[in-house]
Order: sequence, then C-alpha cells, then structure tokens
Amino acid sequence: MTQPPLTVQHTRMIPDGDERERLVCGQCGHVFYENPKVIVGAVCSFEDRYLLCRRAIEPRRGFWTMPAGYMELQETTAQGAAREVWEEAQARVEVDALLAIYDLPSISQVHMIYRARMLTADFGVGVESEEVALFRWDDIPWDDLAYPNVAWSLQHHRDLAGQSGFAPRGIPPDWQP
Repeated sequence: MTQPPLTVQHTRMIPDGDERERLVCGQCGHVFYENPKVIVGAVCSFEDRYLLCRRAIEPRRGFWTMPAGYMELQETTAQGAAREVWEEAQARVEVDALLAIYDLPSISQVHMIYRARMLTADFGVGVESEEVALFRWDDIPWDDLAYPNVAWSLQHHRDLAGQSGFAPRGIPPDWQP
C-alpha cells in the first residue's frame, strides 16, 4: 500500500538571523531564497557592423536585441554570453571584456553584457529569433530595439572601441524607467 504524498505548508516569515520575509517550509524550516536572475549577453561585431536578432518570443516579439538570455548552471558569464550568441544567432564569437553590468532591481535581474568579436561573418536564425542581421551603425533600427539596455550596450561598445582595460559601465545616469 502506498502512502499519500505529504502536504507541506510554506509560510512567509522572517527567519531567525535574517532581515527579510522569506518563504519557509513549515515542516523542516528550509528557507527558499528568491534571488535575482542573471542575464548574460554580448554586443557582437564583425568589422564595422553589429549583430542583432529580431525576437521570435515574448516579451517584445518582433523587436531587435543583442543576443542575451538567462545564465545556466555550471557556466561562466562569458561562456553563457557565447552560448546565447550561438543559440540566438548561430554565430561563433570570441568574447572579450565585460562591457556593462546593469542592475535592474525593479525586475529582479542583473545583466552582464560582454564585448564579442565574430570569428566570421557567418550567422543564422536561432529558435528564439525571427531574423538576424549585421547592421552598420547608422542602419541600426534604433526605434525598434526591444529594451533600453540594448541601446546602452551598443553605445558603450562604440564609446569603448579599440580600448582595453576599462571598467564595465552601468545604467546611464540620466535614464528614467
């Protein structure tokens, strides 16, 4: 005879030694920490052009973005950025320096965006993309970018072209959500 599954009650409370309300297992006291998600991506360039993907998924389907997405377990942020480039744009890149770190507490995310050089001009359409293209600076579809961080990252990339040893940038001080 099998036992019915145990019903576990979870409670929101401030655990001993903590300062924040957390979800706690009423049976064993295990604390379920809810932490921000880490997004990794890259501004990819080939010669004087920038690689962008038109999103095939919500949110912001149909808008252009740099390849980026959630970091996976057992990978570095740079490995995650290169993986996202492959998954979304079928491009092979050499990841360079960390270009920007964007703290976005309102959506519980931290974005770590790298500078990457495409090894060849070859790219394709990944499963999360409707279209992928290389754009010259003046041809970037600025009005159709999916998120503000895409424009920030592109501008940071351009500002730091040819430089090394720079500190990652953050959200521009004049930005208002």
